[in-house]
Amino acid sequence: MATFVLIHGGGGSAWDWHLLVPELARRGHDVVVPELPIEDRSAGLAEFCSTVVDAVGDRSDLVLVGQSYGAFTAPLVADKLPARLIVLLTPMVPKPGEKPGDWWDNTGYRGVEGLSEEQQFYNGVPAEIVAEAPAHVRQQVSAEWDEPWPLDAWPEVPTRVLLAREDRFFLPDFQRRVAADRLGTVPDEIDGGHCVALSHPEQLADRLIGYLLD
Repeated sequence: MATFVLIHGGGGSAWDWHLLVPELARRGHDVVVPELPIEDRSAGLAEFCSTVVDAVGDRSDLVLVGQSYGAFTAPLVADKLPARLIVLLTPMVPKPGEKPGDWWDNTGYRGVEGLSEEQQFYNGVPAEIVAEAPAHVRQQVSAEWDEPWPLDAWPEVPTRVLLAREDRFFLPDFQRRVAADRLGTVPDEIDGGHCVALSHPEQLADRLIGYLLD
């Protein structure tokens, strides 16, 4: 039995994983779903990391899944705890010394013009889930935006990048380029949009558990 540690993205919450958690549990695995202190103006990357470390406790055989902005936190946790695997899901892949606020220009990010927030993030998500989502969005006012990412190098932990083929926020070609530039890797791919845990939870659970067999 592995322990999947699911780290949400910017403005997110544990709710973002609520369809994936039972799929992983049904397959016999433990799941930890911390909520980062994004509503705390004094909280930075160190506090994000310690929140996850505290939530993990004494669990072992850890698979750290960082979705989108959660990719800034997952490697920090891997630097503190003995992790089996890091999975970066539709991620913002950081580099040493980079401030999250600088990531966008540094990577040459360009969004798709003319799309609503719903179209960017929730394409493919069932309508009833999309309708519920705004109630679970949290205001991100934490202090990490202007903090340099503190690691000198990527943790010596196997790392997989998983992009979503229909992602309209981080387009697949963009994800492939960033993964190659920053990690020297070719991403794996799954159907769905940016919030693939809400649109394809069964397929995502299968893919995550499949990594354990590689």
